Amino acid sequence: MLSYQNFILRRNLSLTSFNGLRTLFGQMAQRVGEPNLLLTEDVLSTLTVRPPQIEEKFTLLVSEQFSGLMVATQRLEEVSWEDPEDKLYQVGLTFAPEAIAAFLTQLSTFLKDHPLAEQTFQQASQILRPNDANLQSDFTLSLLDIITEESKKNSSPDPIYPFVSVCQPVHEALKQQVEQERLLNQVTTQIRDSLELPEILETAVEQVRNFLQADRLLIYQFQQPLSSVKHLEIAENDILNFYEMAAKQELHPEESNLTIPENDNQLEQDFEQEVSDRKIWGRVTYEARASDEIPSVLGFSEEERCFLFVPNCREKYRKGFTLAVKDIETAYTFHPCILNLMRQNQVRAKLVVPILIQEQLWGLLIAHQCFEPRQWQDNEKKFLSHIAEHLAIAIYQAQLYAEVQQQKHTLEKRVIDRTQELHDAMLLAQSANRAKTEFLATMSHELRTPLTCVIGLSATLLRWSFGQLSQKQRDYLQSIHDNGEHLLELINDILELSQLEAGKTVLNISEFSLSQLAHQEMTNLKQKASQRGVELAVAIRLDSQQDRFLADDRRVRQILYNLLSNGIKFTPQGGRVILRVWREGNRAVLQVEDTGIGIPEHQKHLLFQKFQQLDSSYHRQYEGTGLGLALTKQLVELHGGRIEVNSTVGVGSIFTVWLPKQQYLATEKLSHELSSSYTKEETLINLKFPAGRIVVIENHEETATLICEILTAAGFQVVWLLEASTAMKQIEILQPVIVILDLQLSGNNGKEIVEQIRSLPGMQDVKILALTNKVSSDNLVLGANNYLLKPILPQSLLHKIQLLMANNIDE
Repeated sequence: MLSYQNFILRRNLSLTSFNGLRTLFGQMAQRVGEPNLLLTEDVLSTLTVRPPQIEEKFTLLVSEQFSGLMVATQRLEEVSWEDPEDKLYQVGLTFAPEAIAAFLTQLSTFLKDHPLAEQTFQQASQILRPNDANLQSDFTLSLLDIITEESKKNSSPDPIYPFVSVCQPVHEALKQQVEQERLLNQVTTQIRDSLELPEILETAVEQVRNFLQADRLLIYQFQQPLSSVKHLEIAENDILNFYEMAAKQELHPEESNLTIPENDNQLEQDFEQEVSDRKIWGRVTYEARASDEIPSVLGFSEEERCFLFVPNCREKYRKGFTLAVKDIETAYTFHPCILNLMRQNQVRAKLVVPILIQEQLWGLLIAHQCFEPRQWQDNEKKFLSHIAEHLAIAIYQAQLYAEVQQQKHTLEKRVIDRTQELHDAMLLAQSANRAKTEFLATMSHELRTPLTCVIGLSATLLRWSFGQLSQKQRDYLQSIHDNGEHLLELINDILELSQLEAGKTVLNISEFSLSQLAHQEMTNLKQKASQRGVELAVAIRLDSQQDRFLADDRRVRQILYNLLSNGIKFTPQGGRVILRVWREGNRAVLQVEDTGIGIPEHQKHLLFQKFQQLDSSYHRQYEGTGLGLALTKQLVELHGGRIEVNSTVGVGSIFTVWLPKQQYLATEKLSHELSSSYTKEETLINLKFPAGRIVVIENHEETATLICEILTAAGFQVVWLLEASTAMKQIEILQPVIVILDLQLSGNNGKEIVEQIRSLPGMQDVKILALTNKVSSDNLVLGANNYLLKPILPQSLLHKIQLLMANNIDE
């Protein structure tokens, strides 16, 4: 700071006199002509922090003919209210070359990042000399006029405000403050009530411009957030390095009206290309103008790259810097590129505040005065900063909303994609399920057909063998027969489960005795339980009316068999399995309780899954495919019932099944009555049939042989025909009572064959038994009276023949 002792004039001046003295300096600059250096404190306005060593205001003129320096400090204690005209300044004035040179040295220190300024100050210091006497005299006379006018003003009585209260300035200040608060509240309300960012910004820009009485107000938006200023700092450092290199080589930018030698152009070109690759541009996106006479800058972009030559230009805004420029002509003396840019866009004064979002520079809010300088007041700076803060909230709110919408769109797309994937997966699963069903149907024919011979012929040998068999031979035959039946059970379970899952299973409803069914299953499993040392018990709580029940007795037997077998399998030696049967209204309740190993709570969800046993440690001890309980649950649900389990590890398990009563069918009642006339223990030789001729149409030799052996032993006359196409004439001649027809005869349609047989003379009432691999109501639709599943069991075959022969009743 320069001491006022070095100044020839030290006195207090009003704002009017101070401005008059400034105008006098400007007039002297015009008189001396070019070259000259005329500076004010505006040259420091672009600095982030104002140097405390420099007085608040100054005016400096340096030329070869006349040089002078005026510095002024505002005296706040003299101000009674916020009226600019009442400001007093302590003014110092000097013409001494030494004092002016010292001030230039101070300015050079503060503007050290501006090589052009440093060079200009050095040149100005070199031309400092005593002033021209005539010019000094004229300046002094004008100065005396200003001081004299100031003295008259100070000696006059207190001014009288006509028709205006002395509180008028205070009233105007309060009115302005209220208007600011109203406008801020209006902008805040609009931001809260709307998510339409363009509408918010357009309205705010127009209202703020009108309040500030600015010629133009605009929003400058950067094209991308400056999340990092590292590259920008690198670019700025490169610029400074370039100027330092240029200064060492006595080179100067074009703006100094000096030319760069041709052999050094490549240095500048290389630098400019490097900076160009790193630059971050923006543009004016919103604008409000006081009139159409003011040129529009909407859409303007920094094509000149002028601001890259301003040290820390964007970084200082990111830190919240507010730029107030009273006059661009003095503020940008050392920034010719920016000065020309401002002139081109009709800017004389400007106020710039940053718009910061999450501590990142989004853009700038800029007020322009286009035709004359303007001293921006502190309350105007604060007001514009508050507006920028509220606009930042609106922009951030809009960004969040856009992100939410984008996330919503992304999620919707993902849902659509996922739905399509699930749909495709469902189609693949359905295709795989169909392929599985078709495979199992094919394999059933291929697997069950050989079993027909294994089971059927072994049973035939055991019961109708000619000649004496040794006990060992009978044991071997019995082993073959039993293992064949066991294998058939496994295949049937798989096929049954597959048919159930495919929804192709049809219940064969009949009336039966619950107690008799329960006792039969207990009898069937008695030997198995005895071998494992497990006690079987049954408790039936049914009266005579409750005992009769309508359901698919074969599948109810299968349910009981699976539950009892499961209990026997997992009950250790010395344990007990109890079967309980009772009725609850129209529902039959079947309950199997065992004292087995129990089921852990965390493994109960695996109980009714296919191919699952509860613990791998059981696999070697307990045989089984893991299909029993899965099939049981499917059969229970096929009847419309439910199954529950309660179990305690080490104590045992209780399986309870509720089966609702099914619809009654008369033909199924008759089927049950006929089938109950014998049991599994009865030998087939004891069954008596009336004489009759049976024709078998089957192209599989082993199956046909088995059927012929069984029926011949039962007293029938059997004729075996290979081809259906050549059998019609023979059937017409033989006039059989029953025709056994394989529906899977290659190259033939089962329905057509049935119709051909019935169309033969005298064959309208012939009974037709269809041989098939699967249970379906379609088998009866084909025109057959009944059907028989493969592989053929002797008991099943004779049972079906008995049904067809008895009283000529079609089933």
